[in-house]
Amino acid sequence: MSQGEENQQPASKSTGDDWFSFAMGDFEATFPCDRCYATNHMWATEVDPGRWRFGLTAYAVRLLQDVYFLDWILEPPSDVASRAHIGSIESKKAESDLYAPLGGKLVAINDATLDDPSLINADTYQDGWMIEIETGAAPSLLTPEAYAEHLSEAWEVAQRTIKGQANF
Repeated sequence: MSQGEENQQPASKSTGDDWFSFAMGDFEATFPCDRCYATNHMWATEVDPGRWRFGLTAYAVRLLQDVYFLDWILEPPSDVASRAHIGSIESKKAESDLYAPLGGKLVAINDATLDDPSLINADTYQDGWMIEIETGAAPSLLTPEAYAEHLSEAWEVAQRTIKGQANF
């Protein structure tokens, strides 16, 4: 990491009515404004009343880089609690557990991303979706504006973690 990048403040800006962007060092991640977001860096869109589709955001995909393995520990239909462990993902940079972004019933898993996890990298906001959850309660998801604020906080934590790892 260059000295200039080390002191660079993250920036979130609107790129029009349909997208907003967030600067992650030299990389700029973009996010659709027609979605809601979870604090675990998943996007959400309501595909039917009470049925939400989830996938990883550009922020998560950028941090992971080159997703090559995806595994679910639940099969639909399954009841799932908010923040419950539901699977794992492996990439060039990390192996990470996946947690339910909200409670309800897991009703679908995208078999295409299970068969070819690189779809998550290639088309994260469309074909790269991962799961669908039905919920009767109003989901506690973030607006695009609230997610942009969350990204600033998360980026600071990520930078501290990266710097800590580099200082071994």
